[in-house]
Amino acid sequence: MTKEEIIASFDPNAAAAGSAGIFGLPFGAQHADVILIPVPWEVTVSFGSGTGEGPDAMFEASSQVDLHHPDFPELWKRGIFMDTCPDDLISLGRRAKDMAGDIIAALEEGEDIKTNSVLLDKLERVNDASARMNEWVKERSAYWKKQDKLVGLAGGDHSIPLGYIQLQGELHQKFGILHIDAHMDLRKAYEGFTYSHASIFYNAMESVPQIQSLVQVGIRDFCEQEMNYSKQLKERISVFTDRSVRARLFRGENWDALCNEIVNKLPEKVYISLDIDGLNPSLCPNTGTPVPGGLEYEELMHLLNTLKRSGREIIGFDLCEVSPGVNGWDGNVGARVLFHLCGILAG
Repeated sequence: MTKEEIIASFDPNAAAAGSAGIFGLPFGAQHADVILIPVPWEVTVSFGSGTGEGPDAMFEASSQVDLHHPDFPELWKRGIFMDTCPDDLISLGRRAKDMAGDIIAALEEGEDIKTNSVLLDKLERVNDASARMNEWVKERSAYWKKQDKLVGLAGGDHSIPLGYIQLQGELHQKFGILHIDAHMDLRKAYEGFTYSHASIFYNAMESVPQIQSLVQVGIRDFCEQEMNYSKQLKERISVFTDRSVRARLFRGENWDALCNEIVNKLPEKVYISLDIDGLNPSLCPNTGTPVPGGLEYEELMHLLNTLKRSGREIIGFDLCEVSPGVNGWDGNVGARVLFHLCGILAG
């Protein structure tokens, strides 16, 4: 069937079929304009776990998302398809997580891992495993981009987009990143892990000089090292902490004006990196490192829509740290954020 025939034969008002793809859509990769790459990786998580189940949780919850999106009513016709992550990479991640857990436990006991050859060996193996994951993400993203697909990542912990961000540096002379998160993620090799989820934007800024600006929103938990690093790179990094934004709103400024100020910090090409803990924890209570405060759902939607309305080119995105928990609430919220991100990318 042609794509037009698939669209004509599909009822977007019906319940999702059990055999359907993500969001209940009937498209295979060939006919989908948007490819979502799942990366169920949670190796260096340092508090709560479960984000490795995020891609599956969002896929399952996506069948409950109605397709008539209020901002992008024709989005479903573009076609969205979720790729697969190879079993060997998933197995590698599980083994690396076990080794990382041993290292984290030793650090919590006050042990100096530099004097423990067994732990040093495990640390090297964890870092090697993470480097392999980064390379796979880069290669898989490049594979789909070469087929003129729009690509988004579904994590997994927030270490997973480095390879895709590095690919963006090869594809574009300059671009910006809108980073929504409770944390700066600017630590250098946190807990000894080169590719820690807490180090994603330190690694990105150090390895991708094409990043003209990193604009961070929702930030409310960070260390001195991270703040100092952001100040050292103040020409490239802009931080909108949650507290400073709330203070301005309490004094009478409005969110729309602030969203325009945020967007105006970004260049013409923009990558979106969204950690679900950038939202209020009531929307993601099972995420690994929840922090009080954060964006409400419609505040996030308005910020993303402001970016879209600005006419900037959205070159990709990742959505990370969705951990489903017992009742699946986080997966439900994550699936809806994911659908909106697809609209921002392709709508």
